Amino acid sequence: MADKTPQKKILVIHGPNLNMLGKREPHIYGHQSLDEIDGQLIEAGKQLGIDVEAFQSNHEGAIVDRIQQAIGNCHGIIINPAAYTHTSVAIRDAIAMLDIPVIEIHLSNIHNRESFRHHSMIADIVAARIAGFGSHGYILGLEGLAKIL
Repeated sequence: MADKTPQKKILVIHGPNLNMLGKREPHIYGHQSLDEIDGQLIEAGKQLGIDVEAFQSNHEGAIVDRIQQAIGNCHGIIINPAAYTHTSVAIRDAIAMLDIPVIEIHLSNIHNRESFRHHSMIADIVAARIAGFGSHGYILGLEGLAKIL
Protein backbone atom coordinates (compact mmCIF):
# COMPACT_ATOMS: atom_id res chain seq x y z
CA MET A 1 0.00 0.00 0.00
CA ALA A 2 1.33 3.47 -0.90
CA ASP A 3 2.37 5.84 1.85
CA LYS A 4 -0.42 8.40 2.39
CA THR A 5 1.73 10.73 4.51
CA PRO A 6 1.54 14.19 2.97
CA GLN A 7 4.88 15.51 1.72
CA LYS A 8 6.39 18.33 3.76
CA LYS A 9 6.56 21.70 2.04
CA ILE A 10 9.38 24.17 2.69
CA LEU A 11 9.34 27.74 1.46
CA VAL A 12 12.68 29.35 0.64
CA ILE A 13 12.62 33.15 0.66
CA HIS A 14 15.42 35.16 -0.90
CA GLY A 15 15.59 38.88 -0.13
CA PRO A 16 16.77 41.91 -2.08
CA ASN A 17 19.59 41.74 -4.60
CA LEU A 18 19.85 37.95 -4.36
CA ASN A 19 18.42 37.79 -7.89
CA MET A 20 21.84 39.17 -8.91
CA LEU A 21 23.84 36.27 -7.46
CA GLY A 22 26.69 35.21 -9.71
CA LYS A 23 27.07 38.78 -10.95
CA ARG A 24 27.02 40.77 -7.71
CA GLU A 25 30.30 40.76 -5.78
CA PRO A 26 31.13 37.11 -6.55
CA HIS A 27 34.16 37.31 -4.24
CA ILE A 28 31.66 37.67 -1.37
CA TYR A 29 28.52 35.90 -2.58
CA GLY A 30 29.90 33.27 -4.96
CA HIS A 31 29.51 32.55 -8.65
CA GLN A 32 26.27 30.54 -8.60
CA SER A 33 23.08 32.14 -9.84
CA LEU A 34 19.92 32.11 -7.77
CA ASP A 35 18.33 29.75 -10.30
CA GLU A 36 21.20 27.30 -9.79
CA ILE A 37 20.83 27.48 -6.01
CA ASP A 38 17.06 26.97 -6.25
CA GLY A 39 17.59 23.99 -8.57
CA GLN A 40 19.96 22.40 -6.08
CA LEU A 41 17.46 22.98 -3.27
CA ILE A 42 14.64 21.40 -5.24
CA GLU A 43 16.80 18.34 -6.00
CA ALA A 44 17.98 18.05 -2.38
CA GLY A 45 14.36 18.36 -1.28
CA LYS A 46 13.37 15.43 -3.49
CA GLN A 47 16.07 13.32 -1.83
CA LEU A 48 14.66 14.29 1.58
CA GLY A 49 11.01 13.84 0.60
CA ILE A 50 10.39 17.58 0.86
CA ASP A 51 8.66 19.84 -1.64
CA VAL A 52 10.72 23.04 -1.99
CA GLU A 53 9.21 26.27 -3.25
CA ALA A 54 11.46 29.27 -3.83
CA PHE A 55 10.52 32.95 -3.82
CA GLN A 56 12.64 36.06 -4.32
CA SER A 57 11.72 39.70 -4.00
CA ASN A 58 13.49 43.00 -3.71
CA HIS A 59 10.41 44.41 -1.97
CA GLU A 60 9.83 44.19 1.77
CA GLY A 61 6.04 44.09 1.52
CA ALA A 62 6.11 41.24 -1.00
CA ILE A 63 8.29 39.23 1.40
CA VAL A 64 5.88 39.93 4.26
CA ASP A 65 2.95 38.88 2.06
CA ARG A 66 4.70 35.61 1.14
CA ILE A 67 5.50 34.83 4.78
CA GLN A 68 1.84 35.37 5.68
CA GLN A 69 0.74 33.11 2.80
CA ALA A 70 2.87 30.33 4.30
CA ILE A 71 0.53 30.09 7.30
CA GLY A 72 -1.26 26.75 6.99
CA ASN A 73 0.50 26.00 3.70
CA CYS A 74 4.13 25.31 4.65
CA HIS A 75 5.88 23.20 7.26
CA GLY A 76 8.96 25.43 7.51
CA ILE A 77 10.76 28.39 6.00
CA ILE A 78 14.34 29.05 5.03
CA ILE A 79 14.93 32.78 4.69
CA ASN A 80 17.82 34.91 3.58
CA PRO A 81 16.42 38.37 4.29
CA ALA A 82 19.62 39.90 2.84
CA ALA A 83 19.76 43.63 3.66
CA TYR A 84 16.38 43.43 5.41
CA THR A 85 18.05 41.25 8.06
CA HIS A 86 19.33 44.38 9.74
CA THR A 87 16.37 46.70 9.28
CA SER A 88 12.98 45.07 8.84
CA VAL A 89 10.63 45.04 11.79
CA ALA A 90 7.86 44.12 9.32
CA ILE A 91 9.57 40.88 8.29
CA ARG A 92 10.32 40.14 11.95
CA ASP A 93 6.66 40.63 12.89
CA ALA A 94 5.52 38.36 10.04
CA ILE A 95 7.92 35.60 11.12
CA ALA A 96 6.85 36.00 14.75
CA MET A 97 3.27 35.09 13.70
CA LEU A 98 4.36 31.67 12.46
CA ASP A 99 4.08 28.40 14.33
CA ILE A 100 6.53 26.64 12.01
CA PRO A 101 10.34 26.53 12.21
CA VAL A 102 12.30 29.20 10.36
CA ILE A 103 16.00 28.98 9.49
CA GLU A 104 17.92 32.21 8.78
CA ILE A 105 20.59 31.90 6.06
CA HIS A 106 23.41 34.19 4.98
CA LEU A 107 25.86 33.39 2.20
CA SER A 108 28.68 35.36 3.79
CA ASN A 109 29.80 35.43 7.40
CA ILE A 110 27.92 38.55 8.43
CA HIS A 111 29.99 38.79 11.62
CA ASN A 112 33.18 39.08 9.60
CA ARG A 113 31.90 42.11 7.67
CA GLU A 114 30.79 45.68 8.38
CA SER A 115 29.47 46.22 11.89
CA PHE A 116 25.96 47.15 10.69
CA ARG A 117 25.63 43.60 9.32
CA HIS A 118 26.25 42.01 12.73
CA HIS A 119 22.71 42.64 13.99
CA SER A 120 19.79 40.51 12.84
CA MET A 121 16.23 41.60 13.53
CA ILE A 122 15.09 37.95 13.46
CA ALA A 123 17.95 36.12 15.22
CA ASP A 124 16.04 35.65 18.47
CA ILE A 125 12.87 34.26 16.85
CA VAL A 126 14.29 31.75 14.35
CA ALA A 127 15.03 28.09 15.07
CA ALA A 128 18.59 28.38 13.76
CA ARG A 129 21.00 30.58 11.83
CA ILE A 130 23.56 29.56 9.20
CA ALA A 131 26.14 31.99 7.84
CA GLY A 132 29.36 31.87 5.91
CA PHE A 133 28.94 28.60 3.98
CA GLY A 134 28.01 30.25 0.69
CA SER A 135 25.22 28.60 -1.25
CA HIS A 136 25.80 25.35 0.66
CA GLY A 137 24.21 27.08 3.66
CA TYR A 138 20.83 26.68 1.98
CA ILE A 139 21.34 22.91 1.75
CA LEU A 140 22.42 22.84 5.40
CA GLY A 141 19.25 24.76 6.28
CA LEU A 142 17.10 22.32 4.33
CA GLU A 143 18.74 19.34 6.00
CA GLY A 144 18.29 21.02 9.38
CA LEU A 145 14.61 21.65 8.76
CA ALA A 146 14.16 18.05 7.66
CA LYS A 147 15.57 16.94 11.02
CA ILE A 148 13.40 19.40 12.96
CA LEU A 149 10.28 18.25 11.13
